[in-house]
Amino acid sequence: MSAPRLPLTRPDGSPVRAVVVDDEVNLGELLRMAMGAEGWDARAVTNARDAMDVIRDFDPDLLVLDVMMPGLDGVELLTRLRAAGNDVPVLFLTAKDAVEDRIAGIAAGGDDYVTKPFNLEEVILRLRGMARRHVAAAAAADTLLRVGDLALDEDAYEVERGGIPVKLTAKEFELLRYLMQNTRRVVSKAQILDAVWGYDFGGDSGVVEIYISYLRRKIDAGREPFIHTVRGVGYTIKAS
Repeated sequence: MSAPRLPLTRPDGSPVRAVVVDDEVNLGELLRMAMGAEGWDARAVTNARDAMDVIRDFDPDLLVLDVMMPGLDGVELLTRLRAAGNDVPVLFLTAKDAVEDRIAGIAAGGDDYVTKPFNLEEVILRLRGMARRHVAAAAAADTLLRVGDLALDEDAYEVERGGIPVKLTAKEFELLRYLMQNTRRVVSKAQILDAVWGYDFGGDSGVVEIYISYLRRKIDAGREPFIHTVRGVGYTIKAS
């Protein structure tokens, strides 16, 4: 039995943020709810003017834009965002036969499009892929993970706590990185085995307990504990 899929998160562990802009209220709400079911923080607005304010304040990781809207349309909205340096991934919603709308959307900097009426599952699948790529790019740009006074530099392959270097083995480093990528989220042994050891690992799940104990000796010994056991569920890392 495979481990349950963890919700996709930003590099800091917070939920992926998404904004839907569509003047069809029911459609926008349907998409917002579907993205909420993914564990994302999603919002819906009905016009491009309001969208500009939400995008500025909310800083979304994904944008779903209807091409045809009264007033400022989706293509013009994206043109303004790109001119301002905003590179948020955009999925356009277009009319079934409006080829010119699809071309204009992609030319303006759109990443993908679907035609109405659409299959909701397909849209979410596409958005999931776009979000995963965006989050990966953001993580690559920020390779320093922090939890309290604990810092892990993925590029330099270094760990410090309170400014004091902590020497870890390769597998201890991978385990700590996975925990820190999911700060304050409880992850199960199965999820850890999948992410750190891989599905093809043939050993016992007790290896997770062993490596958690190794990390605790190096990270938490004599200090405020960051690595916590949630009995019957798994492990989490967090600063009080």
